[in-house]
Amino acid sequence: MLWLLALGGPPQAQGACPSQCSCSLHVLSDGSKARTVVCNDPDMTLPPASVPLDTSKLRLERTAIRRVPGEAFKTLGRLEQLWLPYNALCELSALMLRGLRRLRELRMPGNRLAAFPWAALRDAPQLRLLDLQANRLSAVPPEAARFLGNLTFLDLSSNQLLRLPQELLATWIHLHTGPFLPGHHARLVLGLQDNPWVCDCRLYDLVHFLEGWAPNVAFIEARLKCASPRSLAGVVFSQLELRKCQSPKLRPGMTSIRSPLGSTVLLRCGATGVPGPEMSWSRANGHPLNGTVHQEVSSDGTSWTLLGLPAVSHLDSGDYICQAKNFLGASETLISLVVTEPQPSTERSGGPGARWARTGEGAEAAAYNKMVARHVPHVPEPAVPATGPPVPDAKEQLLLQHFQMRAPEEHSDAPAGSQEAQTVSSLKVVGDTYQSVTLVWKAPRAGNTTAFSVLYAVFGQRDMRRVLVPPGKSSVTIRGLVPKAKYVACVCVRGLVPRKEQCVIFSTDEVVDAEATQRLINVVVISVAAVIALPLTLLVCCGALRRRWRKCGAGGSAEATGAYVNLERLGHSEDGSEDLSQHSLSEADRLLSARSSLDSQAVGIRASRRINEYFC
Repeated sequence: MLWLLALGGPPQAQGACPSQCSCSLHVLSDGSKARTVVCNDPDMTLPPASVPLDTSKLRLERTAIRRVPGEAFKTLGRLEQLWLPYNALCELSALMLRGLRRLRELRMPGNRLAAFPWAALRDAPQLRLLDLQANRLSAVPPEAARFLGNLTFLDLSSNQLLRLPQELLATWIHLHTGPFLPGHHARLVLGLQDNPWVCDCRLYDLVHFLEGWAPNVAFIEARLKCASPRSLAGVVFSQLELRKCQSPKLRPGMTSIRSPLGSTVLLRCGATGVPGPEMSWSRANGHPLNGTVHQEVSSDGTSWTLLGLPAVSHLDSGDYICQAKNFLGASETLISLVVTEPQPSTERSGGPGARWARTGEGAEAAAYNKMVARHVPHVPEPAVPATGPPVPDAKEQLLLQHFQMRAPEEHSDAPAGSQEAQTVSSLKVVGDTYQSVTLVWKAPRAGNTTAFSVLYAVFGQRDMRRVLVPPGKSSVTIRGLVPKAKYVACVCVRGLVPRKEQCVIFSTDEVVDAEATQRLINVVVISVAAVIALPLTLLVCCGALRRRWRKCGAGGSAEATGAYVNLERLGHSEDGSEDLSQHSLSEADRLLSARSSLDSQAVGIRASRRINEYFC
């Protein structure tokens, strides 16, 4: 009887076995019978239509089946195990599990599934095992977490998963707090290895889930590795230091800017977030941007975007929108720009500059005032009280436009010593980049509590920017300059108006080339000096050798001719003209002998009394 059951039993009882499959019956421990149907025909392209109704285990393996139509197994109400391994499956119907209320295992490894109908699991409430190993799944949707709560085994290894949804991780993390009974198997076995995980902030919860040991969860392979970014490829999750994801948050800043016509405006916006947000600019009225955008990230992780608007016009006025965006959301802020008319010049017919220009001595100073005032713009520094001490040199008192140019009778009433003590001198430019410059100065009579202000602007603009320098410092670096542009900069004691000798005009392209130019000048000077000095040195040496040769060949006494050369002197002739005269041999010998310089001078004085003779 058992042999008859193995061959399939009476076919008319539960339906005939498909011709392409093999069927068998086996007796379970409770005495009931279970039928197993195995189909492995490589030419099979669809699931068999006539499967015995009492089948409890159906295996369709290594066939050419590419898709499973809806309700293909609806009549198999007693089916508990459905195995579809190593076929060509690439499409599954959302109704494929309809009617399988007793299904406990669904194994589909080694197929070509790029997606899985997770909602179909609702038709199999008793499902405990789901094996999707070695498919092509690239993502698990967040809604899949609702249908995986009853599983005790889930294998997603060897797919194309980059990350897992937070909803699914939350379901697994909840198992950490569940009760655990000793002697029982783990509530959940997970297979997540061999996937190309992207190790960014979105993997934060999974990494910490793997680090936290839980008796209710087991892993087929716990040493998961990163595949990207490239800097983390091959790194084990346990060695990662990831940050939790955060939505963009804008940093507070200026919301309204007023700038004169023709000036350069720099709009700045910063934001934080994990991952770093993408920053962008747009105009509220939809018009295109009339400027350049620069992106940078500071050392504290803040993302900055800078919008530079050169030579603004009235068309640039309006609202500018700065947006920071990452996958968690976006944040925006509004910056208003108002372009104003340039302030009128202080050179009016009745102003102090005009009154000064009418004085005879100050005419030249007034002309110089007009030139400087045209290029040094306005800075709202506090006004200095003006009374009338005696007028110093006119050019020393030339102040800048919009600093209330003073006439000779309107100078400060502060003591002369106090003003002199607060004077900045020796202002120099020592910068070396196209976008920054360093200013150094001296203030020898300023105290340790004296603070300075540095005012600078593009040459020809009216408004100047101010940089506050704390007490005790005599240098400052100005950054954010426009390359290949001419600038004017002034340094003065805070609260005072700069004088013309406290200002300097420089160019960002000349500053960079100055050092190279100086080195070139030095090389040229040294080369010229070497060309001139070398022949003279050789001439002197050759002359000395020639005289020594003549001395050696002469028959005179060694004392008279042994170590002497003729000496020439520059003297005056009888008619007053300069000429070269030659001493006698004995006198030259005495001058160049080994005697002291004092004896030689005495001999020279006795030889001649001419006052215009000079000796070596």
